[in-house]
Amino acid sequence: MSVITQQQLSQMIPGNPYIAQWCDALNEILPVYEINTPVRVAAFMAQCAHESGYFRFLKENLNYKAASLRKVFPKYFTDDATAERYASLPNKQEAIASRVYANRMGNGDEASGDGFRYLGRGLIQLTGKNNYTLFAAAIDTPLEQIPEYLQTFEGAVQSACWFWEQNNINKFADSRDIITMSKRINGGTIGMEDRIQKYDKYLKILGA
Repeated sequence: MSVITQQQLSQMIPGNPYIAQWCDALNEILPVYEINTPVRVAAFMAQCAHESGYFRFLKENLNYKAASLRKVFPKYFTDDATAERYASLPNKQEAIASRVYANRMGNGDEASGDGFRYLGRGLIQLTGKNNYTLFAAAIDTPLEQIPEYLQTFEGAVQSACWFWEQNNINKFADSRDIITMSKRINGGTIGMEDRIQKYDKYLKILGA
C-alpha cells in the first residue's frame, strides 16, 4: 500500500536528491508500523524532516569549536582548557562523543569508545547502546551491523518507525497532539515552531 507519492514527498523534503529512494523505503516500511493514515504520515514526516534536515543528515554532527562545547555540553566541558583540548584533536568528533555519551544509555566509559560507536544515527537519531541493542533485537540483526544500517534509506526509516512505535506516537498523531509527539521524540519542545510549521504544511499536502 502506498502511503506517500514522490510528488508529495518532493514537497515535504525539497531539494533532497534521493526522492525516489526515500519514497520506496517509506512506502515499504511505514505500513508495517501502522503509520498508514494521512494524519500519522504527516506527523511522522514532520518530525523526521525536522530532526534530519529534510532527510539529509543521518549521523549526529559533533564538529564543535571549544566555545560551543562549553555552551552545549557544560557538564562535560567545565573549563576552557578541556574544551580547547578536545576541539583541537584530529579525531575530535570521536573524542567528543566518547566523552559526552560515556557511562549512560548503556554505553561504557570514555575509553570504550561506545559514545561514538552508538552516537545519534537515522532520521530520528537513535542514540546509545541500549537503543541500538533493542532495535537490533527487534529486527533480528547483529548489533555490530546496526551503525551502518542506520545510515541507509531503509535503516534510517525503520529505526525511526521503531522508535515511533516504542513511544506509542501513533496515538498522539491521531489526536494531532504535536506537543506530546515532539516531547516523546526530543524530550522537550526544542524547535517547536519549525515542527508545527512542517506539520501544518504536510497535513495540507496529504489532504488531512
